[in-house]
Amino acid sequence: LTDEFVLAARALDALLCVDEIQTGVGRTGSFFGFEQLGVRPDLVTMAKALANGLPIGALLVADGATGAFAPGDHGSTFGGNPVSCAAACAVVEAVDDALLANVRAQGTALADGLSALPGVRAVHGRGLLLGAVVDRPAMRHRGAIEGFYGSPWAAEERLDQLAFYGRFKLNTYVYAPKDDPYHRDQWREAYPSDRLEGLRTLVDTAIANHVRFTFAVSPGVSICYSDPADLAALTAKLEAVYALGVRSFSIALDDIDHTRWNCPADGDRYGAASTAAAARAQVELLNAVQAGFVATHDSAEPLQVVPTEYQGTRDSPYRTVLRTQLDPQIEIMWTGAYVVPDAITVAQAEAAAGTFGRPVYVWDNTPVNDYPPTEGRLVLAPYARREPGLAGQVTGIVLNPMNQAAASKVQLVGGADFTWNDTAYDPARAHRAAADHLAAGDPRTTEALLAFFDLENLAPTSAGSGIVSQPQAPALAARLDAFRTTWSGGDRAGAIAGLRPYAEMLAGAPALIRANVADAGFVADCAPWLDATALWGAALVTTLDAIAAEAAGDTAGAAVSRATAGDLVAQATAVETVPGETRPQGR
Repeated sequence: LTDEFVLAARALDALLCVDEIQTGVGRTGSFFGFEQLGVRPDLVTMAKALANGLPIGALLVADGATGAFAPGDHGSTFGGNPVSCAAACAVVEAVDDALLANVRAQGTALADGLSALPGVRAVHGRGLLLGAVVDRPAMRHRGAIEGFYGSPWAAEERLDQLAFYGRFKLNTYVYAPKDDPYHRDQWREAYPSDRLEGLRTLVDTAIANHVRFTFAVSPGVSICYSDPADLAALTAKLEAVYALGVRSFSIALDDIDHTRWNCPADGDRYGAASTAAAARAQVELLNAVQAGFVATHDSAEPLQVVPTEYQGTRDSPYRTVLRTQLDPQIEIMWTGAYVVPDAITVAQAEAAAGTFGRPVYVWDNTPVNDYPPTEGRLVLAPYARREPGLAGQVTGIVLNPMNQAAASKVQLVGGADFTWNDTAYDPARAHRAAADHLAAGDPRTTEALLAFFDLENLAPTSAGSGIVSQPQAPALAARLDAFRTTWSGGDRAGAIAGLRPYAEMLAGAPALIRANVADAGFVADCAPWLDATALWGAALVTTLDAIAAEAAGDTAGAAVSRATAGDLVAQATAVETVPGETRPQGR
């Protein structure tokens, strides 16, 4: 309620009635709340507070408004009750200047305390009648998992990511790079001192940015589940990073063959190799880590696991064992219907939760580009096709980014938005917000980035059918469709004129992005694709020149433009990704 609104109401040619049932009798720091609004009402309603909780009702009428009422117009169940009226008299005498001053002082202290709480965006009200605007996340885990194959991120890229996560309220970073030898192939070995110090820097930076650093280790490639020495090696690995400040741990048992044993002793203990036997072995290991390490270390969070069967929604002998025998505190990660799904729905998450016996923690394989359908691709599509309502079924979502750390920020902005408030999520809004962030608010650069994102919109999946999550260049495709429609309608000049501004923007977008995007990592990550965009854009402009020349009867000019366009296309198709930076390598 603003002062301006009250003054405008008072100015109307009507009686002004102020309801003081909740605000009256000192709660706002004055006997009546309206006293702080600079108006004098015609009518004031009051109730229980007047008698300190005893039932009573009263209507105060200003002298100038008495003619509008007759006996019986105002009714109150307990308005004339002697006991309630006696209490009201006592309250009126008790609410003096000293009490009202104390209400104001206590209200100020309460407002200051509320404002300091996490998630409180604003505190409104007067005296002790206060309301807090709370902005809280829908999901507990919100962030990224560095879990891709290929070149791991460099130390400076990780530090930049952690600062970015803090800026966008992403609270989780899972350290799980497949090509870190001490994470997977050499998991038993302790980190060398220099690598351990590097991890310490990451952990400290994560804490400074309010990001939970989760350390993952992937022993499944060689572990002997029945060997106490392997359990000791695993807990020693966790102990080393606990000493650095890590309080969140994950055991990754993904991408292994769970129909064979790594040692004969496992067959003796758990029986012939099978998925169910593997689950029993894994459960014994995980429960031991939860009870023997996590539960005995101060502030350690419940263990997380990436199960071997981490995709799909169907039950299985493996999942039956996990559902019935795994410690219920342990969180289970799940990627969706496929390893790289085209969408994740509420129904799928609910079904998966049923098979695991607990809500799932989503490892979302996007915008990761480490599998064959992504050869030569940068995935800059909006974070989309994740159904609103997932917050009711999952404990959180972490995106698995690309080898290109800075370029992954485009989808991570969307992931931050979705995991904070999935029911109000708008992919287009988040996509523009990512562009605007990179452009530092410059409108032309924002539009150039959105056009560039559109060219890299194709988001493949791991489905054998070849289904994609998002199509290639939908904005450009729509403009090309409009060109064809206008052209076939006979307005050839209009068709060319309609497409040319967008073609010219595409041709000039890379230079604008390189000049105005301050994130040097983003520009470096995108360098080959920016080079290709400039060439493809120039080829499109030149092709329009050729079409225009042909329409004007300039055959020779058209031939020159077409030849130039062909040269540009040849150069564009020859552009390759940065060697060693992208898996799989490609054009």
